[in-house]
Amino acid sequence: MEAKDLNVLRTAIQRFVSLTDAEWELLTPHLRYRSLERGEKWISEGQKEQDMGIVLEGNIRHYYTRDGEEKTTYFYFENHLLGSYISAITGNPSLLTIEALTDSRILAFSYASLRSLYDLSPKWERFGRLLAEYLAIGLEDRMSGLLTMSPEERYLRLLEGNKQKIITRIPQHYIANYLGITPVSLSRIRKRLLKK
Repeated sequence: MEAKDLNVLRTAIQRFVSLTDAEWELLTPHLRYRSLERGEKWISEGQKEQDMGIVLEGNIRHYYTRDGEEKTTYFYFENHLLGSYISAITGNPSLLTIEALTDSRILAFSYASLRSLYDLSPKWERFGRLLAEYLAIGLEDRMSGLLTMSPEERYLRLLEGNKQKIITRIPQHYIANYLGITPVSLSRIRKRLLKK
């Protein structure tokens, strides 16, 4: 395990809780690398999530399928924690698919090993709670945007917000899908905004 990769994961976790070296070392024996080739799935709808991880390299998307149509809801880039978290928590089959858009490298660990740390350390238990709260905030923010904003407002939010990597690294048809519109509609919005 490379020190710089371990540091990426530790930094991501320490955005939630500050860990001593001893607390951090409770997780390190459970870490392993996973690589995904472009188009390969981290998890497919209907599978049960076993792992969590952090993206070291790559562009990855998270989508649901309804009546054969994919609905993109999230993108993962470097330093993002990754996984079908609700499936991991409940043990139910995942409702979503997570797919690599580029060749990707992930530092992974089993959700069971993370859950076992909750009993060993209050800091790890706190991390689990704060991570769940963070994900709940993200889900509500995404849902409210889809329900209360126009496609143009959602696109402007992408341009002005902290999601610049989506604009610069994700193909336009996936951005349109993420916004809940067709690529043609996205093109029209972009042309309108350029004229303003």
